[in-house]
Amino acid sequence: MASFTRRPASPRRRLRTPLTVAGALVVLSVTLAGCGSTHAASVGGARESTGASGTTQARPGRPAPDGAEPAAPVVPARLPGVGPETLAGIPGNARQVVLVTGRGKDSPVSRVVLYRRTGAGWERGATWPAHNALKGWTDDHHAGDLRSPIGVFTLTDAGGLRPDPGTKLPYDRSVGFTIAGTGFEGESLAGSFDYVVAINYNHEPGTSPLDWTRPLGAGKGGGIWLHVDHGGPTHGCVSLAQEHLKELMRTLDPARHPVIVMGDAKSLAR
Repeated sequence: MASFTRRPASPRRRLRTPLTVAGALVVLSVTLAGCGSTHAASVGGARESTGASGTTQARPGRPAPDGAEPAAPVVPARLPGVGPETLAGIPGNARQVVLVTGRGKDSPVSRVVLYRRTGAGWERGATWPAHNALKGWTDDHHAGDLRSPIGVFTLTDAGGLRPDPGTKLPYDRSVGFTIAGTGFEGESLAGSFDYVVAINYNHEPGTSPLDWTRPLGAGKGGGIWLHVDHGGPTHGCVSLAQEHLKELMRTLDPARHPVIVMGDAKSLAR
């Protein structure tokens, strides 16, 4: 499990860069409102380049003299890559941020980084590869557009087909999270909804991810979740490897008012 405990920086240590992931389109043949649409389309694979992620490596320096205190890690006062417009959308009481940065406006490949707000600023946690919607991102999401909505959304409710992995969020275990079928690359969709966290885009906070209430109307889509990655793009959700999603679910704490900040890098920098 990822920890937000601050560790002294090692002069010889390098920051990890995100893993490469293969993108592929999937078909969500399911009777519930996960990832927006249940229609199919086809696309070739996409691969993320660590060079496009914008990450940098720490430079090695001289070892600290014996008995000397290592320098404290630098905690940014602002979320890296997040501009003033996006930052203004983060509630003042939010102490946990799941930052999802897409590789491009039309890319299904993204990266997830956990941040915790401290008195000094935003402390970085785990970093994981992820998928978003097939056609990338949009500021004006509609049902079936195959794009993930850009914005800042609260995270209040979780659920899944399997037992609660230990999250502090309210958890709805239900057979309604069953999914079958395969994606266009032939990958199985089984297990994609074993664990999910509702992203409160057009979702009523305080209800199960399966709840069909659409405050913005049905045409604006819904059923946008964090769910288990099946190896390809989604219809609108953000997907993570199962072990990473379970770690995230155990980390999210309602007392810290967690939010997800999601979009392509250019849009988030506004």
